Amino acid sequence: MELYSELEVTKEVALAQGLTEDEWEQILNIMGRVPTYTEIGIYGVLWSEHCSYKNSIKLLKTLPKEGANLLVEAGEENAGLVDIGNGYAICFKIESHNHPSAIEPFQGAATGVGGILRDIFTMGARPIAALNSLRFGNLDSDKSKFLLRGVVEGIAHYGNCFGVPTVGGEIYFDDCYMDNPLVNAMAVGIVDTKKVATAAAAGKGNPVVYIGSSTGRDGIHGASLLASREFDDATENMRPTVQVGDPFAEKTLLEATLELIDAGVVVGIQDMGAAGLSCSTAEMSAKNGMGMDIDLDKVPMRESGMTPYEIMLSESQERMLAVIDKDKEDVAHQICRKWGVNSVRIGTVTDDGLVHLYREGKYVAELKADTLVLGGGAPQNDRPAVKPKYLDEVNKYDVSFGDKEIGTKEHFWTILQSPTVASKRWIYEQYDSQVRTNTMNIHSDSAVLRLKEIPGKGIAVTTDCNSRFTYLDPYVGGLSAVSEAAINLACVGAKPVAITNCLNFGNPYDPEVYWQFKEVIHGISDACRAFNTPVTGGNVSFHNESQNHAIHPTPVIGMLGIIDDITKTMTPRFKQAKDRIFILGDCNKSELGGSEFLKVIKNVVAGKTPALDLPAETRLVDALLELIAKQAIASAHDVTEGGIPIALAESCIDGKLGCSVSLRDNNISYVFGETQGRVIISTRPADEKQMLAICEKYKIEVNCIGEVQEKIFKIAHLIETDINKLIEKYEGAIPEIMR
Repeated sequence: MELYSELEVTKEVALAQGLTEDEWEQILNIMGRVPTYTEIGIYGVLWSEHCSYKNSIKLLKTLPKEGANLLVEAGEENAGLVDIGNGYAICFKIESHNHPSAIEPFQGAATGVGGILRDIFTMGARPIAALNSLRFGNLDSDKSKFLLRGVVEGIAHYGNCFGVPTVGGEIYFDDCYMDNPLVNAMAVGIVDTKKVATAAAAGKGNPVVYIGSSTGRDGIHGASLLASREFDDATENMRPTVQVGDPFAEKTLLEATLELIDAGVVVGIQDMGAAGLSCSTAEMSAKNGMGMDIDLDKVPMRESGMTPYEIMLSESQERMLAVIDKDKEDVAHQICRKWGVNSVRIGTVTDDGLVHLYREGKYVAELKADTLVLGGGAPQNDRPAVKPKYLDEVNKYDVSFGDKEIGTKEHFWTILQSPTVASKRWIYEQYDSQVRTNTMNIHSDSAVLRLKEIPGKGIAVTTDCNSRFTYLDPYVGGLSAVSEAAINLACVGAKPVAITNCLNFGNPYDPEVYWQFKEVIHGISDACRAFNTPVTGGNVSFHNESQNHAIHPTPVIGMLGIIDDITKTMTPRFKQAKDRIFILGDCNKSELGGSEFLKVIKNVVAGKTPALDLPAETRLVDALLELIAKQAIASAHDVTEGGIPIALAESCIDGKLGCSVSLRDNNISYVFGETQGRVIISTRPADEKQMLAICEKYKIEVNCIGEVQEKIFKIAHLIETDINKLIEKYEGAIPEIMR
């Protein structure tokens, strides 16, 4: 067959695709010839950092991936799947859209939401919740304000229009994210375990059907280029690589996809996300050792004159590739027409393990599918790792002043109104959190949702990571990210069962960055084994650097918890005056390292990350679950950024009640330190004896610090103010800045 005419491929052309000289030689050996331009483009995107995980896959394989409730192993499908009983499973995953959001914040964030939702419903699960983890530079910068506005508007636009509740997340502000914000999107869905779809092609002769929006030039090299390089002056001209999303098109695509799966016409299905048609054809073929013949003339295109290279690398949104049972193709097209969704047969499944591409009746490409994909023939690198020099300097920072100086009310007000701590109402009120009417609580340490499919049962979900802790000690920071997520779930009464992760780091070719990555993976692994929360999958995002800033290592943990009795959930808010207030956990330590106090008051991220006792933290989770199940406490809220005073303030603000407490010490280190594994609870006097007995059973330290009051917020020797003023300062901080 005649060869389609394209640009001649040389080593220089290959390097321009983001490949290395070694990879170019490897491709020549695999193919036994010089690849065509489309072929080298496909290798470029699929062997990119973002698609192949070539610098992380070996370490990711060390994470715990097995658990009694897991229905698919990490990496097998588009998202993790956890059996929750009664014939249902929860499907969930988190991914990054950092680099597109830095260039075009609205569309970058919007398409991040759209992409993670497709990962969920491609498996046959109906999305029931969305979350996010966001990081920006300090809000005294106009650029940070611009990025925050754009990202929040993008998330709100896509989620609200699509019809999924955005129920939780976290937002941090720090100089290191000034040029490179982090936008990590998580989605959760529910599926009948008998109707789970796979992304594997099967059945020689079965039709390959393109479903959804037409293909344009938007998003070409979106994944391989944007997520596989640092930012520099050239990124200002990269807006065409950012995809454009249409949430209304995705809504109809959702309904059509779920009906196709329910009707039993789908053999395999995968969304065209990163790397577009290149990824879906290769990955679906490779899973079962199959192949595909694809006629690119039949791909729906919205722009004229598109080349095979552009068609295969386009990342236009709201598209699926499905293998349909050849006896049911007419039914598939009928279902798509019903929903107003485009469906076109563009190819056929083969059994030769090759992806064949044709254009205008001419040969374009012939590629071995298994050489293209993650875990197959794609590179798997061991990178050098060296402990960063900065650690000696920041870890020896003298925080002893905190043991001698007394905390003041000025310190308290400054920390309470810092953007990382202050109310995020200005942000989350832009999101529809109640659509589908499953949302029970978004004002807790974790979002709580009822499951209508299983009356009386619910789930809780959260995203967590303190990147300052990870910056100061990557191993302990990895432990902490998992542990804080588990405690957040336990604080609402949910048993932690599994995690997904989004690992955000700098340049993996920098040995110091790679050392951080290795240590974080070690920490996550140890913590997941301790909490029995296997890793269901996730995302690695490297190259989060710019000319001026490298981000703190930021391993965001998305965690799922199960609630067997939805009537027994807990919130952080104090419930009634005269209830007694306690701190659960180690109350003898004074650890100021990595604290919000140092960042806001001293303008440094330094010291040593507070130590973490894994056995103690797992016992704390177990104790909280029993305390809530037996209704022995009235509120629960973990102590994190800002220390004990901020945790108390948040419990008061949420319940519109005050408190009167006296802490063990008044020094800065104790008051504003962020010792890990501590929770503020309140309990009715009549329940105190039972609460103490349960804590003793789990060997949890308990200290009474005061009681709930009607209107006054008082911490002895630190602050005394009216609850209304507290609410005003907390709620008004970010709106005032953004004005």
